[in-house]
Amino acid sequence: VQLAESGGGEVQAGGSLRLSCSAKTTTFTFYSMGWFRQAPGKEREFVATTTWDGGKTDYADAVRGRFTISRDNAKNMLYLQMNRLKPEDTAVYYCNAQWVGDYWGQGTQVTVSS
Repeated sequence: VQLAESGGGEVQAGGSLRLSCSAKTTTFTFYSMGWFRQAPGKEREFVATTTWDGGKTDYADAVRGRFTISRDNAKNMLYLQMNRLKPEDTAVYYCNAQWVGDYWGQGTQVTVSS
């Protein structure tokens, strides 16, 4: 599977962004999908995940209640709606697919200014 993120940018604290991840595969529904992020000088960390049908989701404590993960299996798309953004959300955000291995996109930069 090939993954490509989009939708990053710079926003002021309290604002919103919607990230998208396009998956190039004929078996998108086989994959559990998720979002991770990596801030400068820090390790990559889990943000959110969803099962193959979107029926179950999970979030990191730091984003729960502010971020929403969703997927559109008909379009091979994964989304991350990010609301009430904080400066500490600044990072490169990566799309992740899991099925018989881990697959990653190139990442999209999100910068939240105070």
